[in-house]
Amino acid sequence: MTPVFCTAYFPPIAYVATLMQHNEACIEIKETFPKQTYRNRMEIMTAGGVRTLTVPVIRDNHSRTEEVGIDYKERWNIIHLRTLAAAYSASPYYQYYKDDLEALLAPRYGKLVELNEASLKWVLRLLKTDCPLKYTEDYQKDYPLDYRNSFSPKVPYPSEGFPPYYQVFDDRQPFMPNLSIIDLLFNLGPEAKDYLKRIT
Repeated sequence: MTPVFCTAYFPPIAYVATLMQHNEACIEIKETFPKQTYRNRMEIMTAGGVRTLTVPVIRDNHSRTEEVGIDYKERWNIIHLRTLAAAYSASPYYQYYKDDLEALLAPRYGKLVELNEASLKWVLRLLKTDCPLKYTEDYQKDYPLDYRNSFSPKVPYPSEGFPPYYQVFDDRQPFMPNLSIIDLLFNLGPEAKDYLKRIT
């Protein structure tokens, strides 16, 4: 049975941990695009605490997720790369991944789902995880394995199942679970896969 996930921009750790429990996944693109979700944002740790990086989108009130474009007037990709550099340049694995990340964010993607697919495939490659992705062909209200609304920045994910790991600013910020998978990769590198398997 194929699980269904929302599309996500460098998704949170719990999203990736759940995805890795399956041999394949289906990404929802036929829904009406909802606001304020991980579909176009990620959360990272900075010296000042958790910060949200958002991809500005082009849409109307009835746009399906597959139709949502990306607004490049704000040069958001440059801002995201500079913010990630400021936040993670001192992390153990930033130097190993930064070139790939810069190459990933350099193109001007036409649609949000294209950017998100590229980011998720990059993450799965770094995690040495084979999980073929496909897309929904029509909208359905319910699925037997439905994770579309399981991960939301508006509803904190239960933190009990996240073992603490080293974070760059742990001398001034408390451990924050379930940030973007970027945080885990930059801090744990190849050990990130074993960490994800331990999440309950």
